[in-house]
Amino acid sequence: MPLTPIASAPQAEPEKRVRDRGATEKAILDAAKALLAEEGFQNFGINAVARKAGCDKQLIYRYYGGLNGLVDAIGADLGTWVKDRIPEDTGGMFLLTYGDLMERLSLLFLQALRDDPLMRRIVAWEVSENTEQVRRLSEARSKALATWLERMRGSLAPPKGVDAIAVNAILIAAIQHIVLSASAGGQCAGLSLKAAKDWEKAEAALKRIVRGVYG
Repeated sequence: MPLTPIASAPQAEPEKRVRDRGATEKAILDAAKALLAEEGFQNFGINAVARKAGCDKQLIYRYYGGLNGLVDAIGADLGTWVKDRIPEDTGGMFLLTYGDLMERLSLLFLQALRDDPLMRRIVAWEVSENTEQVRRLSEARSKALATWLERMRGSLAPPKGVDAIAVNAILIAAIQHIVLSASAGGQCAGLSLKAAKDWEKAEAALKRIVRGVYG
């Protein structure tokens, strides 16, 4: 009597891989920022970002719409950079005067630039490259700083007769230059900027300048 073949159990369908879009978007953005910090715009492209992120380049088009969309996302991320590195929490410091506010902003901005190689790159590009991508990043950074200052300022006003816009522009430019000079050569105009005590001297000088103008 022939044996009836035993029907094999139905094969289970392979479990569908669930993509974590949020994690993928973050990986792409982090890879793009790291690539910019390391190599600048010269080698910044869809293929290079995809390789660094370990993903298919089509995902960059899907999630960011291409390279310009990715640059815009980096620009938007600069707003988070300002919020994270230059917090609105005063850390126990009472901001009683406009001078208090500018002293805090100046010191936090100095430290934030020292800690962030991508932001240093962006600052350097602002004065050396006039491209659409650089302008987008520069405008995003400037807008984020201006928004921070406006929220923190509240009713605080600079002393009468002081052009705060001009003074603050000079302060920010000085901070940017000293950090870039330190990064490139460890000094600025004869001031060594290698050891912690060197930066303490720089911070003390910065505070004196702020207080000299704003009291």
